[in-house]
Amino acid sequence: MIIRSKAPLRLGLAGGGTDIASYYNLYGGYILNATIDMYAFCTLEPAGDQAIVFTAADIEKEEKYDSLPELKTDTGLRLHTGAYNRIVKDFNDGKPLSLRMTTYSDAPAGSGLGSSSTMVVAMVKAYTEYLNLPLGEYDIAALAYQIERVDLGLAGGKQDQYAATFGGFNFMEFESEERVIVNPLRIKRWIRNELENSLVLYYTGISRESARIIERQIEGTRSSKKDHLESMHELKSQAVKMKEAILKGDFALFSRCLERGWEAKKHAASGITNPFIDELYEYARNNGAESAKISGAGGGGFMMLFCNPCNRMTLIRALKKRDGVVMTPSFTEIGTQAWTV
Repeated sequence: MIIRSKAPLRLGLAGGGTDIASYYNLYGGYILNATIDMYAFCTLEPAGDQAIVFTAADIEKEEKYDSLPELKTDTGLRLHTGAYNRIVKDFNDGKPLSLRMTTYSDAPAGSGLGSSSTMVVAMVKAYTEYLNLPLGEYDIAALAYQIERVDLGLAGGKQDQYAATFGGFNFMEFESEERVIVNPLRIKRWIRNELENSLVLYYTGISRESARIIERQIEGTRSSKKDHLESMHELKSQAVKMKEAILKGDFALFSRCLERGWEAKKHAASGITNPFIDELYEYARNNGAESAKISGAGGGGFMMLFCNPCNRMTLIRALKKRDGVVMTPSFTEIGTQAWTV
């Protein structure tokens, strides 16, 4: 028996940062995101040799353990050991499992597309299929969040786990006491097609560690810095406006929201932008882009660019003259999936 699973990566369209607990517990957070046809993949193969083997094929790393009820999570493939520990503890009566797990992602860690959290969702989904666990979408997303943010202590927001689990276009509300509401948006086909034809992703080649930037955002909220809070409130406001823009097909408003959201994001914490990103932004604007933002926490990863579809090839040709990778993803409506071979 072989279990396979996958979970889609996401584009954070608006509101990024308001899904961090230090903010939403006080003010509530709004996020608008959409999943794309890039995935985190997981294969789980039960084994009878009293051993555990984790292989991260994309970074060419493999770790082997004795079959124990709890594995160390302080080094190595922490997402893998963290997910294993929580599953054994909560759903297997503390009894160890013997298995081989192989994972890989279409995007590198630090890409700004939620790759780490999406990988945890894919692993949880594989375990759910393997152990026949009665977990719904909200359960899987919440469990993935707990593994990454609580068990492993990795700083970050909450949108990625829910985006990867639910899939599609979603307007998400984050409230105190860990209450989350995922509102799927019914986007007209022509609007979805137009938006796909208007977006370009450019991988800067800089893989950043989002935790450091997020920690500075958390400190800004806790210290109630006026400029920081105003920026965060603006990010939240733009999520509401962009939702309206997408539902109505108002792409001029969409572009303005993207622009204003990026300006607010840059003032939320230091490190979100840098001279390289600023220069790239201006270069893209001079070659067909109407607006743009760095996806995720900032500092590097993917830049998402919006343009008139008639100018898309001009923009792509210009970006290809630089170091980096140009991508034109499509949206996907389906969240995490698992199947048995």
